[in-house]
Amino acid sequence: MIFYCAAALIALAGLLEATYLTVIFLSGETAVCGGSADCSKVLGSSYAKIAGIPVSALGALGYFSAFAFAVFAAYNYARARTFFSWTVITMFLVTLWLLFVQAFRLHAFCRYCLFSAALVFLLMGLTVSRPSSAQRNP
Repeated sequence: MIFYCAAALIALAGLLEATYLTVIFLSGETAVCGGSADCSKVLGSSYAKIAGIPVSALGALGYFSAFAFAVFAAYNYARARTFFSWTVITMFLVTLWLLFVQAFRLHAFCRYCLFSAALVFLLMGLTVSRPSSAQRNP
C-alpha cells in the first residue's frame, strides 16, 4: 500500500508539471525557465508536439493514468497493478527517447523535461523494486 501511495504522489507531481506546460503551450505563453535559452529551444521545437498535440499533454495523460492506477492498486485492484506497471514502462521508454532528442538532436536541455524525466525514473525504480505477489502473500 505504501508503495502505491508513494507512486501516486510522484505521479501527481508530474501531472501538475505537465499540466502547467500544456497550459503554457496552448496559451502561447513562454514558460518561466529561469533565463535558460535551452528551455525555450526545447519547448519550442518541432519535437514538442505530435500532430499539433503538445507532448506535455500526452505526459499529463500518462501521469494521470499512473496516478489513477496507483490509487486503485493501493486498494488491491490486481488489474490496476498491471496497468500501472505497463503505463510506467511506456512512460520510461518515451522519456528515454525524449532525453535522446534533447541530447543529440536539439543539443539543449529543458529543466522541466529533466524534472519530468527524474519523476519517471523514480516511478520506474519503484516499479522494478516492487515485491512480486508471491513475496507479499506467502
